[in-house]
Parts: sequence; C-alpha cells; structure tokens
Amino acid sequence: MYIWIILIAVMVLSFIIQRRLQSKFDKYSDVPAPGGLSGAEVARLMLERNGIHGVEVVSIDGRLTDHYNPKDSTINLSRDVYSGRSVAACAVAAHETGHAIQHAKGYAPLKLRTAMVPLVSFANNTVQWVLLAGVLLVNITPALLWLGIALFAFTTLFSLITLPVELDASSRAVTWLSSEGVLDAQTNPMAVDALKWAAYTYIIAAVGSLATLVYYITIANSRR
Repeated sequence: MYIWIILIAVMVLSFIIQRRLQSKFDKYSDVPAPGGLSGAEVARLMLERNGIHGVEVVSIDGRLTDHYNPKDSTINLSRDVYSGRSVAACAVAAHETGHAIQHAKGYAPLKLRTAMVPLVSFANNTVQWVLLAGVLLVNITPALLWLGIALFAFTTLFSLITLPVELDASSRAVTWLSSEGVLDAQTNPMAVDALKWAAYTYIIAAVGSLATLVYYITIANSRR
C-alpha cells in the first residue's frame, strides 16, 4: 500500500514539475539576456573560453530537446534556444555546454554514465517484457522475475548517476554566465531558477525508479 502511495505521488509530482519547468522556460524566454548573446553564441563562447575545440553547436527540432552528444561531440540546441537571446536560452545553452566541458575534462560520473548507455538501452528495451513474464510465471520460474529486477536495478542506477552529472553541468553554467557578464545580478537568479526546475525532473525520475524497484522486489519476496 505504501509503495502504491509513493508511486502515485511521484506521478503527480512529475506532472507538476514538468508543467512548472515549461512555465519557467516560457517566462524567462521573454526576458532578454543583458549580454545580448544567442544560445548558440553562448555555447561557442563558453567552449572557446574553456579551450575546447572540435565540438559543433547545431540546431535541432523540438522544444526542450536540447542535449550534448558525446559520440559525435555536438551540442544540440532546440531552435528557440539556438537563436534565442533570452535568459532561458542562455541558461539551457550553457548547461549543455557544461556537459561538453565535463567530457573534455574527463568528469568521472559522465564517463561512467556514457559507458553505461549501451547496456541501459538494452535494459530499457527488454526490462518491461522480462518483468511482465516474471510476474506471470513467478510460481514457475521465479528466477525470471529476479532477472527483470536486476535489469531494472541497472536502469535505476543510471538514473542516480545522472543526478550529479546534471547538477554539475548546471553549476558550471550559472558560474560561467555570471563571471563572463552574459547575465547580471538581476538575471542570473532567473537562470538558477530555470535550471533548478530542470534538475527536479531528474530527481523525481530517480525517486520514481527507486520506488518502482522496491515494488518489484516486494512482489518477488512475497511470492517466495
């Protein structure tokens, strides 16, 4: 019963946080950045200031689809961020560039997270079917359910490792934006606020994953 309450609470909180994040992004997208730089210009300047070369900044479709791809060394910015000259655009661009800096400097949690991606991709594609089969056949082959739990535990670990990676990238972003004068004393707290809500999405995802893992372990133990 307690696990179900937690899972429902996580679902509700996740919805609220996503809506809040979109609201913050919309709000700060209407606030011009004092430095007048676009998101793409912020990313390129931040790379230059950190002595990083060979990383391409590109525009992609979608909204809040921004990400850094370590495989091809690209900072992928949604069109509103790439061309935008707002506080939100600068914050998001600097955050993604923070990941590129982590990569260049060999930031340990990012290296671990990147190394886990192929196995996590496999686990994500198979875990739901293994868990379903494990629950249905738990009295016949209990090991199958535990295999599903092991796969899900791996994805949960991935969620937990993602947290310091995202928080560190945001910290690098707001520090650089302030020190370089891209944002000022009035607008820098806005960037902090926007990135804070983005971080909450990763935190609630990790909590939800942990709660779900405990739920499946409880099922397995109850069937012994």
